[in-house]
Amino acid sequence: MLSVDKITARRGGRVVLRDVSLALPAGKTLIVLGESGAGKSTLVGAVLGLLPLCAGRVSWDAAPLARGGAALVMQEPRAAFNPRLSLRRSICEPLRAKGLPDDPARLTRLCKGLELDEALLDWRPWQISIGEAQRAGVLRALIAAPPLVIFDEPLSALDAMTQKHTARLIATLQREEGFAALTVTHDLGYAAAHADSVAVLRAGQIEEAAPAAQFFTTPQSTYGQSLVSAAISLGALERRAA
Repeated sequence: MLSVDKITARRGGRVVLRDVSLALPAGKTLIVLGESGAGKSTLVGAVLGLLPLCAGRVSWDAAPLARGGAALVMQEPRAAFNPRLSLRRSICEPLRAKGLPDDPARLTRLCKGLELDEALLDWRPWQISIGEAQRAGVLRALIAAPPLVIFDEPLSALDAMTQKHTARLIATLQREEGFAALTVTHDLGYAAAHADSVAVLRAGQIEEAAPAAQFFTTPQSTYGQSLVSAAISLGALERRAA
């Protein structure tokens, strides 16, 4: 279980997160919702250990979350890869970093699960589509079987049809692999379709946290109510569920 316990974090000399607490059981999906500037990227960096904490603690099963205990899927898929290396070499790097041998059978199985042609792994990231690059990013995150995968706006670079398809592939692999998923996004439709629980981040603080079904039917905070009402009026929840 991921535990984020009352963390405070700075970025650029400014306090961005204040007294943030979250809990995510193994195998479940927690989606952190927030507008631009809410502190979502800082939260990702803090959980991954890339930013020092001013206060609080991040742990997995009551032990400190080691650098290799979580994997990241970035927002801009091509930027996540070294353009000079083949996708295959980049994807297998997490195994080498942990001193593990390459696992061709697992690589093939994950490619099938992500509907990614394994032959594309010998190409460079700029030679494939954005959708293929994002699925390759998911593959790299999963290759070393981490217990926790963090998704930073994982679908925002994709068109609507590719978003739905990729989200369904990720959800299927999560059921098969059993990893916990912490996703930060502004997309309420995605959260409604895929979250087990939701936390609303606003100005660096948690405004509301609840099971997803509860949040999308009876949000408790004024800000949460405004988010859900806006999503309903724009038809975002219905479109995502379709």
